[in-house]
Amino acid sequence: MAKEVMGRVLVASLHQGIADTLPDRLTFYENWLTVEGLREGTIGMPQLLAVLSFLRLEGEVYDTITTRAGEYAAEWTVQTMAWSHRVLLASTPGWLRQRLVLRLARRVVRSTNPGTRAISKLQHGTADIEVAGSIFCTVREPVLHPLCGFYASALTRLFQLFNLNGRVEVVECRGTGGSTCRLKVALRKQGDRDEAPAAETPVSSTGAVA
Repeated sequence: MAKEVMGRVLVASLHQGIADTLPDRLTFYENWLTVEGLREGTIGMPQLLAVLSFLRLEGEVYDTITTRAGEYAAEWTVQTMAWSHRVLLASTPGWLRQRLVLRLARRVVRSTNPGTRAISKLQHGTADIEVAGSIFCTVREPVLHPLCGFYASALTRLFQLFNLNGRVEVVECRGTGGSTCRLKVALRKQGDRDEAPAAETPVSSTGAVA
């Protein structure tokens, strides 16, 4: 069976989050997040699960690291976009930009792990996003606090980068015993010019994007 390799953006962003927050512990985590593995993109699921397991033992700093990692993942994904694509996306009306950024968010989620995907639905100013197969929430026993903050952080940063206002919260987490990981995004109005025409019906988008 072929080794399941984790996405480069996820591994690199997590490594950078650890370096920022726990620099004295970075060498320990590089037993799994090796320099060679980072460079060649060969770090697999067992290594990443080991890193996440030890990070949870670090206490509250787990949230700090995964939040930073989510921000880095969003920023680096946007940086890899063609300049013309970024400019075009940023120049669209707010109501359309919201949908396009949600599509980009699904791409970020899918890029973290071949077995992870996102399904999003936008209606009446609220986006509901289900993250299926979150590697962060793969635990043997349920924990007290949600573990999928990486995705909430990434989505929050994506909205910021494209000048959109959205409050993201985790409403269900597989790591705490939920059936799935689910995020809710409350989108704020961007002004009359940015809103969809009154006659337009809410648009739902489902499935991961290419």
